[in-house]
Amino acid sequence: MKLKCYIAVEFKVVEFKPEFASKMAFYLTALDEEVKDGNDNPSIGIILCQDKSDKIVDYTLKYINKPVGVSEYKIFDKLSTDLLKELPTKEDIELHIDIEEEL
Repeated sequence: MKLKCYIAVEFKVVEFKPEFASKMAFYLTALDEEVKDGNDNPSIGIILCQDKSDKIVDYTLKYINKPVGVSEYKIFDKLSTDLLKELPTKEDIELHIDIEEEL
């Protein structure tokens, strides 16, 4: 069985705040009500933050009834050669997303 669902990703340049989860729950409800069809699984939310407290994330997500994950990100100046070989090319990514150009 394949996982077939929509994924909402929110990228924050600040530390995680509890209000981010309620906004994500809104996005997921909108996706599930307006976009997904009967063959899709419930949408999944990912919140990427500059920093987070595990305790605050746990308390925030405890009673959220939507699948939401929170993770930190780190910015590096250079990626290792091994990692660069594993990443998709710009062309590979563009094959899987819709890009509308502005006139």
